[in-house]
Amino acid sequence: MPGSTRQFKNDVYEQLARVGKAVSAPKRLELLDLLCQGPRTVESLADQAAISVANASQHLQVLRAARLVTAAKKGLYVEYRSADEEVCRFFVALRQLATSRLAEIERVTRAFMEQRGVLEEVRGEELIRRVRTGEATVLDVRPVEEYQAGHIPGALSIPLADLKTRLRDAKEREVVAYCRGPYCVMAVDAVTLLRERGFRAHRLEQGVADWRARGWRIATSLEQAARVRRKRIVR
Repeated sequence: MPGSTRQFKNDVYEQLARVGKAVSAPKRLELLDLLCQGPRTVESLADQAAISVANASQHLQVLRAARLVTAAKKGLYVEYRSADEEVCRFFVALRQLATSRLAEIERVTRAFMEQRGVLEEVRGEELIRRVRTGEATVLDVRPVEEYQAGHIPGALSIPLADLKTRLRDAKEREVVAYCRGPYCVMAVDAVTLLRERGFRAHRLEQGVADWRARGWRIATSLEQAARVRRKRIVR
């Protein structure tokens, strides 16, 4: 019957719209981006997104209602995480679509990067080649908990706040810094600092979510610790 067919389509598109509505607010997109880096408490998310805890909680409830994030009690706090890797692939695809369609994103990004002197970036394929051949040292400048949740294989964890005190004199090696993706500025700040100290430094545009979306392997701290244990056993 035409009526039942129409109702079927109405019902399906109404459910699809739930996801669209959930990601229609800029701060909810930022929270989703943060959760693609690893699980976080409401308090941590609020701090990173520069909003109040109450506001962050409201946004998270909307994302949770659309089944994009999950929550679990962890001690005295509630910890949120992306529902699964498909959610982060969706976020990366949405970001890429918006970038390809909206010239304003490119204009704003280019103006900011040019002002900071780090417009050029090393892309994923080139980074893989340089890491495999030992040409570059790869730095993950995100917070430690994000590195532990997942990082580019071979990357060293040096959070931006610790970078000044952990720099060494191996300036003959090229350094590639990455953080959360093309619109994260931690890698921008890291490259600026490294260049001031005489390093040949570049910014990697892709982050862990981009790495996963391409099907490239992601390492975890548990995996790295297991490798260390195996080496000790062999020795």
